[in-house]
Amino acid sequence: MKKDIQIPEVENVFVAAVQEWSDDFMEKVWYAYLVNDSDFLIESVMVVSKAFGTIDGEMKKTSLLRHAFVEVPAVSVVKIEMIEKSVLTLNNEFSVSYFIGNKLYDKKFIFKANFNSESEIEEVPILFVDGVIVR
Repeated sequence: MKKDIQIPEVENVFVAAVQEWSDDFMEKVWYAYLVNDSDFLIESVMVVSKAFGTIDGEMKKTSLLRHAFVEVPAVSVVKIEMIEKSVLTLNNEFSVSYFIGNKLYDKKFIFKANFNSESEIEEVPILFVDGVIVR
């Protein structure tokens, strides 16, 4: 029975973290974006995020945040959430599920702890700004 289940591979859909100025905090903060760099409209998008890891030898984890988007057009982006600077020292996980037609796609994207190092920075497609991409 398990052999009959086909799980399609996620292609050209990924999560990127970009630093932007925030008037509320009067500093640059990190925002997570869902990037649809495919030729297909993705529908019924659900993103569940959390952070986890160790700080000073103690296991820490955040609560789950859930985001839903009716659709994300082809070759476009949608802002998911701000990544609070206190959780940058933790692994930040984004579980993304969506439909293309009648097929369900699902993938976890994990930004490793302290992902904001200069070596990780590259240009984010569609946004054309520097950021960190997890494919």
